[in-house]
Amino acid sequence: MIRFLNVRLTWLVAFITLQTAVTFLSPLSPLSNQVVCAQDAEPAEEKPTADGKEEAGPGQADAEQEARRELQRELARLRNREMRPRREINIFSPLDLPTPNDARSAIGLPGPGYWQQQADYRMEVTLDDQADTLVGRETITYTNNSPTPLPYLWLNLEQNLFRSDSDGSKFTPRASRFNNIGEFEGGYTIEFVRIGGQELNLEVFDTVGRVMLPNSIEPRGGQVQLEVGWKFNIPSYGADRMGIQFVEQGKIYEMAQWFPSVCKFDDVNGWNNLPYLGQGEFYTDFGTYDVKITAPRGHVVCATGVLQNPTEVLTPAQQERLNQAKQSAKTVMIRTQEEVGTPAGSPEGEGPLTWHFKAEKVRTFAWTASQATIWDAAGITWDDGSTVLCQSVYPKESLQTWPESTQMLRHSVLLYSDQWFRYPYPTVTNVSGVCGGMEYPMVLFCSDDFSKAGLFAVTSHELGHSWFPMIVNTDERRYPWMDEGFNTFINFYDRFDVYNADINGQPLASRDENGPPSGRGRGNSTLVNQPIALPADQLRPDRLGRLAYFKPGNGMRLLREVILGPERFDPAFKLYIREWAFKSPQPADFFRCMENATGMNLAWFWRGWFLEDNLCDQAITSVTTGRDAESVRVQIANKQEMVMPVFLRVEFEDKTTKDVELPVYVWYYTNLWSADVPTEGKSVAKVTLDPRRNIPDADRSNNTWNAPKADKTDQPEKAEGESGGDKPGANDGGGDDDDRR
Repeated sequence: MIRFLNVRLTWLVAFITLQTAVTFLSPLSPLSNQVVCAQDAEPAEEKPTADGKEEAGPGQADAEQEARRELQRELARLRNREMRPRREINIFSPLDLPTPNDARSAIGLPGPGYWQQQADYRMEVTLDDQADTLVGRETITYTNNSPTPLPYLWLNLEQNLFRSDSDGSKFTPRASRFNNIGEFEGGYTIEFVRIGGQELNLEVFDTVGRVMLPNSIEPRGGQVQLEVGWKFNIPSYGADRMGIQFVEQGKIYEMAQWFPSVCKFDDVNGWNNLPYLGQGEFYTDFGTYDVKITAPRGHVVCATGVLQNPTEVLTPAQQERLNQAKQSAKTVMIRTQEEVGTPAGSPEGEGPLTWHFKAEKVRTFAWTASQATIWDAAGITWDDGSTVLCQSVYPKESLQTWPESTQMLRHSVLLYSDQWFRYPYPTVTNVSGVCGGMEYPMVLFCSDDFSKAGLFAVTSHELGHSWFPMIVNTDERRYPWMDEGFNTFINFYDRFDVYNADINGQPLASRDENGPPSGRGRGNSTLVNQPIALPADQLRPDRLGRLAYFKPGNGMRLLREVILGPERFDPAFKLYIREWAFKSPQPADFFRCMENATGMNLAWFWRGWFLEDNLCDQAITSVTTGRDAESVRVQIANKQEMVMPVFLRVEFEDKTTKDVELPVYVWYYTNLWSADVPTEGKSVAKVTLDPRRNIPDADRSNNTWNAPKADKTDQPEKAEGESGGDKPGANDGGGDDDDRR
C-alpha cells in the first residue's frame, strides 16, 4: 500500500509540476500588465503561428526530427541554471564583502568611526632650465588620526621609476607609454631625512622608502615633522605623467609625482606601499600645500592652488588682466603671443623669480613652468560669490586649437558641477605639453596633438578626474576602474556638439543627454580573459583602455539608463560623491551605497560586469501561438553566464509594434523563459530582442525571428538571424588602445 501511495504521489507531483510550468501565468512586465510569462518545463506542442502555415513535406521529416531533438537537448541544458564552477554560488548570490564596521557602514557610507591621515607639505624648489634639474627641500607635517601607533613611515619615491635598474623599467618595456624614453638615467638623490635636527636613515626599496622613527607617532592626533632634501634630473618623457616639451621659443616643464610623499595609511590595507611600476597611478592622503617654486625670469608658472604673490611675479598689466579674467565669462589674455620672449612678458629686473602657491584639501601638487607659453583665462562665479579661475597655457605651436581650451574648461566645470557635485577648488589650469593626457588637483596636462573635438574630449576627461579621484579619493593602483571608469561614465554626458553649439553657435541636432542608445550596450561583447576588478599593473597593457575606462564607463551608463533609470540612479550616485568627498571609499562601499540608495540588489550586475569576465547572449529560441489565438509566445534563452533584463519588440504585419520588458529576475532559476504577448488578433511579422541595443549582447545573429513566408514550411521554433547578420563580437566596445588618462 505504501509503495502504491508513493507511486501515486510521484506521478501527482510530476503532473502538478508539468501543469504549473505550462499553464501558470504571472504578470511581470513593469510597463504592461497585459504581458504574461511562464517558464517552459517542456517544449510546448508545436502549434501553428498566428499566421498559420502548412506542415513540412515528408522528405524533410528526418532532418526536422533530428533538429527538434537537438533543440530539445539545448533547451534542457538551458532550463536549469548551472551552479558551476562556483559550487553553491551563482550569478545572483550575495557578494562576499567585508563585514561593515564603525568606519564603513552597512549602507556604504563613512561611519562614525571613520578616520584618515593628514599630510601637509611646505616645499621650496628651484628649477634649473639649463641642466634640466630640480632641487627641493620639504617639511612634511604628518598627523596620525588612526587608532594605531606608527613606529615608521613609508615614503613614495616615484622618480626612482626612471632609474634604468628600477622594477618598473624591467617590468614596463622601454619606450612604452608608461616608462622612459632613450638612455635617460633618473631617480632621486636624497640629501637628508631628519626630525628636529636628528638625521634618520631612509631605507630605499625601489620606488618606496621606509623611515624608522625615534618614537612612534601617537594615535588619534599624534604628529611628526619630517624634513627631506632631494634633487633629480628631469626626464624629457616621464611615463606620460611629466616631462619636457621642446618648442621653438623654449621648454615647457610638466611636473607631477615629483617630490617624496608619505604613502597612504588607511583602515583597510594599513600602509599602501605598492610599487610605482608605471601603469598604476597613485593613492595619497589629503593635505595642505605651501609651495615656493623658483624659476628663471620670463617663465610663467601655474600650479595646484592659488598664486599668493602676483605683484612679485607679474607685470602690472598682467595683474590687471588676471583680476579681470576672474570676473569674466569670456577669455582674457594674460600673456599674449607678442609678449612671449620679450621684456613685456615678465616684471622688470634680473635673476629668477619665486612663485608662491597655496592649496587646501588636495591629494598631491603639480605644476608647469615655461618661457614659451601664452596664457589666457576666464572665470566662473558661483551663487555664493566664490569664483573659479579657468586658465590655459600653451605655446604658439598650439594656436590652431588651444585658444578655445579655457572655454572648454569653463563649459565642463559648469556641466559636471550642475550634474553631480560642485567643483570645490578655486582654480583649474590646462597645460599644453609633452603628456598626452594626465590629471592632478587643479592641473591638467594635455597634448597639443588634437583636433578641436579631440582637445575637447581629452580636456573634458582630464577635468572629470577632478571628481574621480581628486575629490572622491580612490586607490588608483588597486582599483583603476573607480576613477577611470567613473570618469569615463560622466564624460558621456559632456558632449562636444553641445559645447560647439553653446560657444561657437554651431547647429545642434539634439540635446538628448543620453546620446545614441546603441552606445549603452557596448563594452562587454567579447571575452578578454581578465575582469575589470584587477590592480592597474595586473591589467594587460593592450586591455587597459577597455577594462579600466570603457567597460566600467559603459557599465555605469547601462546601470543608469537601462537597469535603474536616472530617477533611481542619480540620487544614489550623488549621495556616494557627496558623502565620500575628500574621503577614501573602497569598492564595497560603492556597491553597498548604490544598492541601499537605489533599493535594488545588484550583486548579479557587480559580479557579471566588474568582478568576473562574463558574456551576455540572449536568444530567441521559438515563436509560437500563445495560450490562445490572441497572443504569441516568445521563448528566450540566456546562453551565457551574464544576465540582463529582457527587451522585446513584436512587430505586426500592419507595421505597429509592441514593446515588452522583463526584469532580470526571470533568470533567477532558469536560463529559458517564455513571454506571452497579446496580439489583439494581428499577424506577427517579426520579433526582436534588444531592438535599441541597450545590452552587451555577444551574438546578435540569434536576436531576431522573422515570420516565414506563406509559401515556406513553418518552423516556428527556430530564430532567424537579423538582416545583415551581426557576428559575435560585432558590438564590441573596442577602445583597447585608446586609454586616455
